[in-house]
Amino acid sequence: MQNSITERLQSALADLKAKQQYRQLPNLKHDGRHVISYGKALLNIASNDYLGLGGDTELQAEFLSKVGQLSTTHTPKMSATSSRLLTGNDIQLEALEEELQNWYHSAIEKQSLTDSKSVLALNSGYHANLGILPALTTLPVKTLILADKLVHASIIDGMRLSQSKLVTYCRYRHNDYEHLAKFIEQADETVERIIIVTESIFSMDGDRADLAQLVHLKSRDARIELYVDEAHAVGVLGDTGLGLAEETHTLADIDYLVGTFGKAFASIGAYIMCDEVVKQWLINAMRPLIFSTALPPINHAWTRFILAKMPTLADQRAHLAQLSTTLSQAIDPRHRVSLALEDIHYESPIVPYILGDNASTLAKAQQLQDAGFYALPIRPPTVPANTARIRLVMNAKLTNEDCERLIQQL
Repeated sequence: MQNSITERLQSALADLKAKQQYRQLPNLKHDGRHVISYGKALLNIASNDYLGLGGDTELQAEFLSKVGQLSTTHTPKMSATSSRLLTGNDIQLEALEEELQNWYHSAIEKQSLTDSKSVLALNSGYHANLGILPALTTLPVKTLILADKLVHASIIDGMRLSQSKLVTYCRYRHNDYEHLAKFIEQADETVERIIIVTESIFSMDGDRADLAQLVHLKSRDARIELYVDEAHAVGVLGDTGLGLAEETHTLADIDYLVGTFGKAFASIGAYIMCDEVVKQWLINAMRPLIFSTALPPINHAWTRFILAKMPTLADQRAHLAQLSTTLSQAIDPRHRVSLALEDIHYESPIVPYILGDNASTLAKAQQLQDAGFYALPIRPPTVPANTARIRLVMNAKLTNEDCERLIQQL
């Protein structure tokens, strides 16, 4: 039987290769703004290191110097060795949650808003989205989850794990709020709770959700709660880098605000900002939290170090916006998500260059790599069929000259 399964797997892999959808782990070395691939230095325009902090050796040296000045009894450990509910909780982790909470409340106060949220740190964005919805829907409450068609795979998996006799989910057309409104209007009167789930910046199209419109929809139905994943907006948008909700002054209207540290923060981990009672429920019901070893305290110390700098990085965010807008405006309409010229304004550092078929996308990626850019093809099933693309990603360490050289290759 084992040989039969192995043969079937081999056949399935051959089928992926024939469709040009076969994936392989790249063999890379990192050197500041570059990656070394097969001995060649390529400018990295494929990562989610939006602020360019991941390759900042001076920043790393500053952090390590501070750690080195600590006594041996206060040096953060290299492993948590167990879950938070056992012995994995740590002063670094608790301090991080407190500082994240202060970050949120500082942004709220600057906008003259009134709200109070607690923060729960988690191991990754995938862990967050995999565990939050199932935990929230364990109560015997008839619930309808309505998610944007293009939400991340982790959210989709979280919704699937939320399935029960009392929980159903539907996916509305991407950023189509009339379609969403119809789902809400058609919701049975016995539905007690409606959770709208969206990303703030969508990872493959790089466009934004209309949070103000979602807040308006929420105001019309007391059953609605908003779940917003800011993974690709944290550090990038907002006066202090808190994300699109900060930029659009909708922080106080979002019930579950999720963010990650593995992108613009150049760290690892995630968080949810929510009501204190919800936080306590997640601690008691969220399986990825309960059954996973906590992240190493040294990682939380690094995240705290970056968090302290985040409000001071406005110039980097402005430069990032300028680069991204310049690149977006230079792309031929045939290769953009939207054909309308009036739609070209700053959305995010993610600028998709759409080719359509896999062969053309692979060829374009190779051309860009030959020209010195580490650009990668994104193919189905990561994106819908016939929308294969190069996901061009700007970061704040790139120069205007870098951007112009890239444009010349498109």
